[in-house]
Amino acid sequence: MLTTMSAWCAYPLNYEVSMTLGGGKGEFAPYYISSLRHGKISQQYNAQIEGIVWKPLDAGSRFSYGFGIDLIGGYASNVEYGRYDSQTGWYKHSVNPSTGWIQQLYGEIKYRSIHIEAGLKEYESALLNQRLTSGDLIESGNARPIPQVRIGLIDFQDIPFTSGWVQIQGEVGYGKYTDFGWIENHYSYYNDAIEKGEWYNYKRCYFRTNPSKPFSITLGMQAVAQFGGTQKYYYKGELTRTQTYPVKFNTFFKMLIPTQDGGEGFYTGDHIGAWDIRTRYKLKNGDKLYAYCSWLWTDGSGIGKLNGWDGLWGLEYKAGRCGFITGALVEYFDYTNQSGPIHYAPGDHPGGTLNDHASGSDNYYNNGFHRSYANYGMSIGSPAFMAPIYNINGFPAFVANMMRGVHVGVEGSVTKSLTYRIKGGYRKAWGTGAVILPAPLHSTSVMVEGEWIVKEIPGLKVSGQMAIDRGTMPCNAFGVMATVKYDGIFNIK
Repeated sequence: MLTTMSAWCAYPLNYEVSMTLGGGKGEFAPYYISSLRHGKISQQYNAQIEGIVWKPLDAGSRFSYGFGIDLIGGYASNVEYGRYDSQTGWYKHSVNPSTGWIQQLYGEIKYRSIHIEAGLKEYESALLNQRLTSGDLIESGNARPIPQVRIGLIDFQDIPFTSGWVQIQGEVGYGKYTDFGWIENHYSYYNDAIEKGEWYNYKRCYFRTNPSKPFSITLGMQAVAQFGGTQKYYYKGELTRTQTYPVKFNTFFKMLIPTQDGGEGFYTGDHIGAWDIRTRYKLKNGDKLYAYCSWLWTDGSGIGKLNGWDGLWGLEYKAGRCGFITGALVEYFDYTNQSGPIHYAPGDHPGGTLNDHASGSDNYYNNGFHRSYANYGMSIGSPAFMAPIYNINGFPAFVANMMRGVHVGVEGSVTKSLTYRIKGGYRKAWGTGAVILPAPLHSTSVMVEGEWIVKEIPGLKVSGQMAIDRGTMPCNAFGVMATVKYDGIFNIK
């Protein structure tokens, strides 16, 4: 009885402490070292200490709660960005990341299948293999978290009257950007616009056939919206216009079902989403084969798949047991159609005589009324798109979203305590539908990673990465990085 009571009084908490050191050549860290790390690494030189404490949800309980806090501190090298002054002209100024910040701080509760969480929390792809993919198109885990509130189903749930053959999963969230200080420090103040106080909305709905069968398919849509805020327009260093987009109670509902208002480019808010399809076939030996695609859209033409082959296409293998190769995938992505280079909607021009409709010029991740789809300069969607942080001329948008590329990833075990991961790919971009670059940008990137699990000290792991970029997206780079990590559980009596 005393033993049982002692167990009831124990309060287990998970913790993890890590130290990371990295450096190399180039203005920024190599592509595969910085991507899909929740915005933690971007510079040429980095020294970080990170500490995490969290209580996970108990999936087996009817009611459960959890929370977490994640703190990061350290040093990162600076990069010189261009800035313009109407009196003195162009000049350079140095910018580097903060010496410390709160990466995560959240609380969450679960009752039956309903899940609610609030705060700063890292999210990754809901569909793709996070360790090997080039990145989810909508929510990839590439940028720092956005403070928000989310509610949804904790996992896939059987739909009534389908006898378990069809399941559903989905969630909705609202948040607000907090990176205006970062934007002010990196912006050139020459042209285009910067935004402050914008809101963020995420929603997802997936359907899945019975996963216990050899063949299963998951399909659905995820979408985001950026709305509200104040936009300041500059032209040759002079502030020319300030535009505020009011947020009312019904504005939050307009983000769930886009509503025509004739103001912000025909619809309220900037809407971005993807149709997602993933099929899985399980072999008798436990191995799994996947085929998947994700079709990016920004308006009705993309939703109706009028943007050709634009999207992410992939094949994946996952072993059912440990071995030299435990997983591998190959992906092809193409974003060069964008529903054509011309867009004209009669509703955008009241009183006009032209009635024809041309729904094109999608300009992925960019919008004329709201911020580009990035947080603290890093792409919230796929990191394959060269994000604003890499525009050392201080331009605040994606300049090369007309892009094609291939990506491969392989991982496995050399021994029981030594694992490896390899990622590589090639990208080529021509600019945007409105502004073609004088010369295409391109990059060939490779990364090799090894991790050693120190069995003599339970919870201790040592990992190293070496990566190289060759090309102009954004530059040649070489880097190495080492991480020492220790995790465990301690009980509060």
